[in-house]
Amino acid sequence: MTALGLMSGTSLDGIDVALLRTDGETHVSRGPAATYPYRPDQQAVLHDALQQARSLGTRDARPGILAEAERALTEWHAEVVNRFLDTHGLTPAEIDVIGFHGQTVIHRPERRLTVQLGLGPTLARRTGIAVVYDMRAADVAAGGQGAPLVPVYHRALASGVAERPVAFVNIGGVANMTWVGRQGELVAFDTGPGNALLNDWCERWTDIPYDVDGRLGGSGNSNRNVLGQLLKSDFFATPAPKSLDRNSFDVTLVEGLSPADGAATLTRFTAEAIAASVGLVPEPPQLFIICGGGRLNPTLIQALRDVLQAPVIAAEDVKLNGDSMEAEAWAYLAVRCLRGLPITFPGTTGVRTPLSGGLVARP
Repeated sequence: MTALGLMSGTSLDGIDVALLRTDGETHVSRGPAATYPYRPDQQAVLHDALQQARSLGTRDARPGILAEAERALTEWHAEVVNRFLDTHGLTPAEIDVIGFHGQTVIHRPERRLTVQLGLGPTLARRTGIAVVYDMRAADVAAGGQGAPLVPVYHRALASGVAERPVAFVNIGGVANMTWVGRQGELVAFDTGPGNALLNDWCERWTDIPYDVDGRLGGSGNSNRNVLGQLLKSDFFATPAPKSLDRNSFDVTLVEGLSPADGAATLTRFTAEAIAASVGLVPEPPQLFIICGGGRLNPTLIQALRDVLQAPVIAAEDVKLNGDSMEAEAWAYLAVRCLRGLPITFPGTTGVRTPLSGGLVARP
């Protein structure tokens, strides 16, 4: 099947689009990909939605700005799909399915609650393409963590990597790890904060919503006392599988630090949380492949090399695309959903048995 994946991550930087031809199993042929950055006004809508969502108690409620934000977000995605198809000379008839992540605004699996804004039926009508959406909900309803969902795609990609075990570490707003064992075994979980806290801190002090080239963090010194407090969170003592909401941590403990030292501390926090997670997998990885926006932060990559006991490389070093991997995964997962194949597993989300998921909307 030919599928498009759409990913709007927790870092609120934009919409990633990727084309994939796949059977949802071992065959993967990667096509073009692109990122469409959010405008400041769009980011403001999503920030407001995240704040409003803190009070959500049920999956279907859309109080305050949430209903308006969901409609707007869906329209933005429809526009992006049409632009992408036009750019690459494709028609809707050539695409079998869209995997639509939507925007996570709250993720509380302990309350069996996860909400990704996005109207699948509206997107299907606007694009003329079948849409698979709301892929986390079935897993959470069955007692799973609802995240991460990308591991089964990581396993497909790992067929081109010689080292075993190998770890894929995605550093988006939240960081997560997929461990692929010698026989293809999967263990996956969120490791802790990714870029979200650092992005918020940098936007506060520099008006730029991320640490450009890791310069702010690289110019400061991490505070070991603050790091120690951050790493005492109960989350790190919780066994895998486990997952996080973007807002599970905040920057209160770094409030008294300078902008540079705060950035350095938050950068190191992400790295040390990833290092701590190695104790949760059956065997230490022989290689760490870094994906997501975090791989573009040299200060963070150096911090990872300081604390991990194996080579640390970017996805591109093994001919993968670290920017589009999650969007590719959503295309892959959409095909698996259509075929009734599982997308979550006991070792990835803690669900009792392998489970498919997602809702299908047809134009």
